Amino acid sequence: MNKDTNQGRLLANRYELSELVGEGAMGRVYRAKDTVLGGVIVAVKFLAQALMNDSMRDRFEREATISALLGEKSIHVVRVKDYGVDEHNSPFYVMEFLAGESINELISYQPIPLKRFLILARHVCLGLEAAHQGISFNGELCRIIHRDIKPSNIIVLQDPTLGEVAKILDFGIAKLIQASANQTQSFMGTLAYCSPEQMEGKELDSRSDIYSLGVMMYEMLTMDMPLLPQNSSFGGWYQAHHNFKPEPFSARLNLPEELQNLVFRCLEKERDLRPQSAREIMETLEKIERQSQFGKTNPGLNINTPEHLSKNTAKNTLDITLNTTFSRHATLNAVNNRTVNAETSVTEICLQTPWPQDKPLSKIVFAQIIDTPLGEVPVLCVMLEQEDIYQRISCTRYNQFLYLANPHPTLLWITVLYNSEHGVKWLPCYLDLKSHKGQGIARTMANQGKYRILFYSLDEPRQCQHIITSIINLRNCQMLQEWANLSQVTKSLGDAKIAKKVLQQELEKLKDKILTKVKASKLTDVNAGG
Repeated sequence: MNKDTNQGRLLANRYELSELVGEGAMGRVYRAKDTVLGGVIVAVKFLAQALMNDSMRDRFEREATISALLGEKSIHVVRVKDYGVDEHNSPFYVMEFLAGESINELISYQPIPLKRFLILARHVCLGLEAAHQGISFNGELCRIIHRDIKPSNIIVLQDPTLGEVAKILDFGIAKLIQASANQTQSFMGTLAYCSPEQMEGKELDSRSDIYSLGVMMYEMLTMDMPLLPQNSSFGGWYQAHHNFKPEPFSARLNLPEELQNLVFRCLEKERDLRPQSAREIMETLEKIERQSQFGKTNPGLNINTPEHLSKNTAKNTLDITLNTTFSRHATLNAVNNRTVNAETSVTEICLQTPWPQDKPLSKIVFAQIIDTPLGEVPVLCVMLEQEDIYQRISCTRYNQFLYLANPHPTLLWITVLYNSEHGVKWLPCYLDLKSHKGQGIARTMANQGKYRILFYSLDEPRQCQHIITSIINLRNCQMLQEWANLSQVTKSLGDAKIAKKVLQQELEKLKDKILTKVKASKLTDVNAGG
């Protein structure tokens, strides 16, 4: 296999390229370090060699310009930071590196819960509104039509300041609507999400994106597509988007009727019948949010973590999936090249993980790694009273790590759960970094940048009750990796119990400082260096 010559390359005497993280029709995207800004992680996109002509170069530069201007206007659009041409005359641009999950990944195993859906849909609408209102381009206000809104083009990430944020990606086929220019028409987009007028090659406006958003919202809520063709050809999709009607939401999903009405309005064949702007959609979403009784229908649900659902919620979600989407998903997967994955989701595997027989049924905390079809998952297992679990589900999460090399390489993994009503819960966990298990957990957390907290009830200890996720910031990930490496070559000079006692004393000294920081923070997930 030929080695990728870009790996390890220093681009523009500034960006140190590492691994390839994405590849599409327009080009390749690499993870890189910005050496001028102290190693900040960025993403660098190159135009594909096969597309090296003047027309595609202009289009690639336009994509960078659109994303740069929109990124300054809205936090819900991926932000472009730099543009250039390398020594081989290949254009590239540099954008923020988004370590998150696409909506396509989020709905692989279960629909998005209503409360979380309302927030993510609003974020997408805010990004679209910024594009549709337009940017100043070549001295003229130009409105932008994305033309390819779909789940894989929306990424959800944990922002260190704002919490969970959805961002729109890939303005590669976006169209600038310039009043002074003649608009040439051609079909571009993804068939399953195209508006009827887009299929016809007509001149588009913002309402075409609203149709695509309607398709995506339907899929987010049901895991299904509103329309499916008789075959996956262009003609099949043309007929579906022009003649087929979406199926009503299953009653078992227990979704507000107003939400179905909104999604169906977005899917109207005639654009005059759709919501006329992203703002109109947001106003309806906000009205639905005010009318919804989340506490009664979804007690303890935390919108900030994709894995956060109870045992019963997960079971009901699987029942819904099996009963309402099986036959239709077979066609959808063939059309979208999305393989039907019979393996259980990571979340479901965690929920089914029993409390170990060698652990006492008491209020303790311990760490382990769970093997899943998607790889090893680091988890923190916690046993509490059932009432205490519900009190801690919706809370601020904080994590910090303290390392002691002597007398024995030991890591104190601190997790704090806090809310103003029920106060603070400290979940300290000690890892022996000379052990294979401790090394594995530390390195897995460093690689994944997060861990799951599994809650078990004293009243029903056989199975995990709830799951939440805590994000580990980049500095802590780097430190975990360095500590693991250092511990391999550090000789133990004494008893591990002594090291644990020293770290316990350090934690007691830090508690007031940590708690002050957590109380002052309005974030859901807070973390600090160790």
